[in-house]
Amino acid sequence: MTKEDSHLERIKFNPYKDKIISAAEAALLIPDQAVVGASGFTKAGDSKSVLPAFAERAAKENVAITLITGASLGQTTDADLANNNALIKRMPFQADSILRKSINEGKVKYVDQHLSETIEQLQEGHIPQVDIAIIEATYIDQNGYIIPTTSIGNSAYFATVAPKIIIEVNNAIPISICGIHDNCVPLEQPRRAAIPIHNVKDKIGESFIRLNPENVIAVVLSNIEDTPAQLSEPDEKTIAISKHLLHFFEQEVKKGKLTYSLLPLQAGIGKVANAVLTGFLHGPFENLTMYSEVLQDSTFELIDSGKMTFASGSSITVTQECYSRLLQNIDQYKDKLILRPQNISNAPEVIRRLGIIAINTAIEFDIYGNVNSTHIGGNKMMNGIGGSGDFARNAYLSIFVTQAASKNNNAISHVLPMVSHVDHTEHDVDILVTDQGLADLRGLSPRERAEVIINNCVHPDYKEELKDYFERAKKQGGHTPHLLEEAFKFHIRFKETGTMKTK
Repeated sequence: MTKEDSHLERIKFNPYKDKIISAAEAALLIPDQAVVGASGFTKAGDSKSVLPAFAERAAKENVAITLITGASLGQTTDADLANNNALIKRMPFQADSILRKSINEGKVKYVDQHLSETIEQLQEGHIPQVDIAIIEATYIDQNGYIIPTTSIGNSAYFATVAPKIIIEVNNAIPISICGIHDNCVPLEQPRRAAIPIHNVKDKIGESFIRLNPENVIAVVLSNIEDTPAQLSEPDEKTIAISKHLLHFFEQEVKKGKLTYSLLPLQAGIGKVANAVLTGFLHGPFENLTMYSEVLQDSTFELIDSGKMTFASGSSITVTQECYSRLLQNIDQYKDKLILRPQNISNAPEVIRRLGIIAINTAIEFDIYGNVNSTHIGGNKMMNGIGGSGDFARNAYLSIFVTQAASKNNNAISHVLPMVSHVDHTEHDVDILVTDQGLADLRGLSPRERAEVIINNCVHPDYKEELKDYFERAKKQGGHTPHLLEEAFKFHIRFKETGTMKTK
């Protein structure tokens, strides 16, 4: 059987077979200035053929689009689009260094959104409606409906509303993945019913994405795997963070607040959050569950070990080794996984009901517990808020983790008098953890918070200066004492000298 024959076996709706064209031909069907809704959530299930082909088209032709996805894309797609001036506006999340540069130079307009809100704003007309959708599929059923691949993101909504749809059928994903998806599109407000998820295992939708087959204008065949995640091994700092957090959970169990099964876990992307979850392999916790956005290597390590019994997310974003093992043995995981649309995986209603323990990564936080998770130096976008805000404000426990200090000889303190940008206010933060220790902020006033944070989370190189700042600020009074003329002195010092240290 040829590759094309293998692809055709995945298209059970015969009228689509007459619409098979190349990625380059499909890219020509995207109008200049169009709003494009594309599948893809943190490198998983993204458009691997048509969007790259559009970037190539833009290198030769003056065309550009507004691109809405679930989250970041894989391959070099965002970079190629940015390099070729093919993006007018991008939302709601990205993680590419070249696109980041274009955003910070003002060349690409970037809308940094809570991931649960993109569909809300589209439904309410606050964002221009999608002109064309590009959705990756494992296969197409006899009704012309799409069975997704390794993410859902916003795909179910895009396919429902887009007047024109391009489907990428990816032969690299085993058909046996069918069954892990749970697709639904809630009605617009205020006609929307409650989301009936009372357990992480609850399914409320369908295994396929519904669409109007008459809206499908092209089918493109591909055979490209997801871009693997790049995760470094846990290091001394991430291991320390994990130990502090696991000790905290053990104390909560001893106090009768939690059991050794805890509550459903959510973890942000990246090496710190992944390392923290990996720490559960060595703790006394068992029968763990997850209700999150991205399922990383640590999720499958915990499932393989028997520590985790079920995981719900919106995408699977793992390293190459884990990716290969997962796809080769997908039948072993199917009764332990669900992938959902991101407005369901990140729904505040469900997060509050299930009592999620949310663990997300901070760039920096201040002595009162305000967290910056998006901007470097107050003005340069890193990646975006992603889903951290969806979970932080609604979680049973809102936890943020980061190293206490980093870079050359600890030139940067991640605990500061005042954060340079606020994504999560002190009101939404319960627990802060660095490699130095853990601060439990629940029930504390601002002054009490400052004492706990300075005593437990700050790197020794910066502790005395922060203590001095706080003591002098208290003398000036106020509910949240600050010396406004000095509040950003750490940032200013780093900008001027290359280090936040005084010496």
